[in-house]
Amino acid sequence: MIAKHSLTIAGHATSVTIEREFWDEFKSIAESRGVSVNQLVAEIDSTRSGNLSSAIRVFVLREVKGRRAD
Repeated sequence: MIAKHSLTIAGHATSVTIEREFWDEFKSIAESRGVSVNQLVAEIDSTRSGNLSSAIRVFVLREVKGRRAD
């Protein structure tokens, strides 16, 4: 299921539309790093070149693949 999530990046409100599975994993990654979802999104936003929703999906995929490699 796809859902819209409201975020704040550098004081600016925005939203992303992303599948629940990706969002749940993204929240887990933020929690494991001891940062808020907004902080982690800001980190991704500062280095992305395309769509924010896509950048979050790619970030989650890389994190999950990295865990499997360990």
